[in-house]
Amino acid sequence: MRGKMSAGLANIPWSLIIPIIIIQLILQVASLISLVRSEGVQSGNKIIWAIIIVVFSMIGPILYWTLGREVQ
Repeated sequence: MRGKMSAGLANIPWSLIIPIIIIQLILQVASLISLVRSEGVQSGNKIIWAIIIVVFSMIGPILYWTLGREVQ
């Protein structure tokens, strides 16, 4: 079983996946920093938005930037 798992991991195109992971982490960190620094959010409260950002890793930050942020 162990040999099959490591062989499967060797076939993953890491050169494509690592940039996606980095972009996702940058989006999450930037969204959480913006959330903490903001006075308030448009719909819901900050704790709900923090959970959405963390749990829904790629779509959560995008939702926050499009729907949750108050435009100043």
